[in-house]
Amino acid sequence: MTPSAASRPRGIALPRNEWDRLDGVRPDEPPIVSVIIAHYEQQSQLDRTLLALRRQDHPPERLEIIVVDDGSITPPTVPDGVILIVQEDRGFRLAAARNAGVARASGRILCFLDADTAPEPSYLTELTRLPALAPDVVTVGRRLHAVFDEVDADARIEVVAPLTALPAPRWLDDAYARSRNLLDADDRSYRFVIGAVVACSAELFDASGGFDESFDRYGGEDWEWAYRAWLAGAVLAHVPTAIAWHDGPEWSGRPEAALARKNEESVRLAELIPVPGSGPRGLRGRFADVLVSVPDGVTAPEEVTGWDAAWFVTLDSLAEALPLAGLPGVDASSAKCRILVDVLRPLRVRGSALAEAVVRLGAESLGSLEVVDADDGEPLCVVRSTRAAARASRWGQDDLFERASVVLPGVTALDPAAVDVEAYLGGWG
Repeated sequence: MTPSAASRPRGIALPRNEWDRLDGVRPDEPPIVSVIIAHYEQQSQLDRTLLALRRQDHPPERLEIIVVDDGSITPPTVPDGVILIVQEDRGFRLAAARNAGVARASGRILCFLDADTAPEPSYLTELTRLPALAPDVVTVGRRLHAVFDEVDADARIEVVAPLTALPAPRWLDDAYARSRNLLDADDRSYRFVIGAVVACSAELFDASGGFDESFDRYGGEDWEWAYRAWLAGAVLAHVPTAIAWHDGPEWSGRPEAALARKNEESVRLAELIPVPGSGPRGLRGRFADVLVSVPDGVTAPEEVTGWDAAWFVTLDSLAEALPLAGLPGVDASSAKCRILVDVLRPLRVRGSALAEAVVRLGAESLGSLEVVDADDGEPLCVVRSTRAAARASRWGQDDLFERASVVLPGVTALDPAAVDVEAYLGGWG
């Protein structure tokens, strides 16, 4: 369904992940920004962060600050003009805290900070520029690390932080360098979205469904959200000029860090993110990565057998066991589905042919790949990107991702009446 002009997002619809088309472009006026700060027993760090926000070069009249306390024994004190929300202490509920802040926010752009992460003066201007221009963009700033134990509370963060700086996470710097600041983002780039330094439009946040409030332990809620935002059509961008300083080292350098805790987080994410390289290895995940649809009216036993043959050959060819909708125990909704396969006529899949089409779709940032029969040139199936479909629906445009057509030797038309079930089950045909 094509959205009406009134329901379309305000701003620019970007193709693929090409946020660099907006290099050097600034909004006509600064956007209204809601900064949502998650807090728990960090009054002194919160004070420093709030002071850093008052020193922003973003116009104060276009800035809303919301502090959400996650059940501190004594709720924090905040200056006049800062909104304070307090939620009950029921574990580490950062996801719920952020959602509560969004529910109260009135800004067109949402900016998420942690109480222990203080931004430099140009942070908001730099981080919100792209979402203000193109509402599909999710920006992640540069979180640096320093020790503030001996630093005056009212010191200018951009002056004192470099004096006590700690090493930056090498893995993250390398990832941003390889991806050209996420310009070359792919289905697994959610791993480089750090929730403490993120901004997005309210429209995109709503389209993503918000943070998953079932997270009640440290870590993972930002990556899970970033993956759903990606599927909802997000454009990912790293903004290295948007600098915020975290008080203390990154997770791996903190006393509470432990491999067992990180492993627990990884297992949880594997259950929730089915994309290959993230989803379970050797185990079936909860969500489908690939949804396969067949035409209505396929009811005759021989036709169903033909479809099943194609189905299971397809599954076998995806050696890493991409979850396919329709298998027992797999959520067949589109909540985490990355690829849609629309089967248009009975087909047979041999080897890894269909898996190669799925890989090509992501590697070339295609919106869809039509597989046609080598003999008659008619389409057999269409492999589509959920992300591209979501963005096309939001903007009413189908030209934001390229489409391609291909003949795959391993995907051929199938005559259901000619299916030899005994040969198929026996393995000789």
